[in-house]
Amino acid sequence: MNLFRKKPIDAIVARACATEAFYDTPTLKRTLGAWQLVTLGIGVVIGAGLFSLTGKVAADNAGPGVVLSFIVSGIACAFAGLCYAEFASTVPVAGSAYSYSYATMGELIAWIIGWDLVMEYAIGAATVAVSWSAYFVKFCKQMNLELPIQFALSPFDTEVLPNGEQIHGIANLPAAAIVVLMSLLLIRGTRESALFNTVMVALKVTIVLLVVALGWAYMNPANHSPMIPARVSEVVKGVTIYHFGWQGVLTGAGLIFFAYIGFDAVSTAAQEAKNPQRDLPIGILGSLFICTILYILFSWVITGLAHYTEFRGVVDKLAPVATALSHLPKQFHWLQQLIVPAILAGFSSVIMVLLLGQSRVFITMSQDGLLPKLFSDIHPVRHTPWKSNALFAVLVGSAVAFLPGNLFGEMCSVGTLLAFVLVCIGVIVLRRTNPDLPRKFRCPWVPVVPLLGALLCLGMMAFLPSDTWWRLFIWMSIGLVIYFAYSRKRSNLQPEKDP
Repeated sequence: MNLFRKKPIDAIVARACATEAFYDTPTLKRTLGAWQLVTLGIGVVIGAGLFSLTGKVAADNAGPGVVLSFIVSGIACAFAGLCYAEFASTVPVAGSAYSYSYATMGELIAWIIGWDLVMEYAIGAATVAVSWSAYFVKFCKQMNLELPIQFALSPFDTEVLPNGEQIHGIANLPAAAIVVLMSLLLIRGTRESALFNTVMVALKVTIVLLVVALGWAYMNPANHSPMIPARVSEVVKGVTIYHFGWQGVLTGAGLIFFAYIGFDAVSTAAQEAKNPQRDLPIGILGSLFICTILYILFSWVITGLAHYTEFRGVVDKLAPVATALSHLPKQFHWLQQLIVPAILAGFSSVIMVLLLGQSRVFITMSQDGLLPKLFSDIHPVRHTPWKSNALFAVLVGSAVAFLPGNLFGEMCSVGTLLAFVLVCIGVIVLRRTNPDLPRKFRCPWVPVVPLLGALLCLGMMAFLPSDTWWRLFIWMSIGLVIYFAYSRKRSNLQPEKDP
């Protein structure tokens, strides 16, 4: 069956560097510079994690040590980011981890990682779209507009009003609308999408810096003492759950990892980068560094303004940040009114970049014969994979409109961690099998850095809930059925004589 046949690296690079005239078909247009790639990474990393997870992890797991949780996750991402940077400078193609695995570990592993990336990108976009819808309802209330709640919930979701009335959902229209709008923007063109992302990044980073700058002077040092509260336990549904202590910090790191997912989406824009060998490492590592610093500063200020116990029992996802900002003097309470628009802006760019990454991975898989040709059809004028974007607009838009909001959940984190593990291993393999391959960027201290990255990611996977692993198993089983029933027989590497 030759399941581990590898795609030659020279063939991968040749296709990536080929011009439109060579293939006599439209190709992706190279319009992105280093700074645009950095903002692309910031656009997808700064999102729900910053505004929601900070308070939740502080209250439930790490206390003020949430700052350390962000540092631990940031270090794990840094190891993985260095590996991504080497691959991106060596194999500058839109397939990201899928193409890297195809060149180092073979077709079956490549298919697994490509199918796995669907969880990170498509399901990740769906997860954020559902949250975007909830905040859009809040924004409408701020503007004294009443959006019927049944049109912001799926048919499987319900909402209990303050008067006790239970509302059953009809369709989550705002979530579907933002998915369609971001897809249309991607169809419009990469340059336009990058401009929109830059504006959204500027808006949400400005809000983050305002919170840090204004809140720094009003922090209470007592709120950070002790930095890591003593370890405690409680029994929930017959299961003993531990909080705080270093175990709480590490558990928080695994949960917070969701905040970092997506920096690898920068590598999916390889065939739209002007100088991919130089600019992709800058985009990956630059965006990761900036986001890690912002996360650390933001979590430090939030837990310094309010004691971590104040975040307990908070149902409203916006409340942790709002609770912290309530400790500012009255003249700064206007900042609370900017949080919801900042979150909407942040989520919009996250959805757009995730959908962009998904379509770019599928372009490469389609060109390799593992997926139907429509996924690699490029618009002759817009130079975008318009059919793929349109299809995902329908699929993801329908999913967020009519499926339960909690269905998408934690699948994103486990899928991303698995991708990172394989990329870290792939760097070691490529160093041994192709030691003389030109590398514009070299990951330092190989194999130590890749091994540490793989082990840290595996460790954080171990802290994820068991139902996450079941979802991963089911999802991968579906993917393997598709591979053996369709993709393997249509692969470009399939010998004609092989039945």
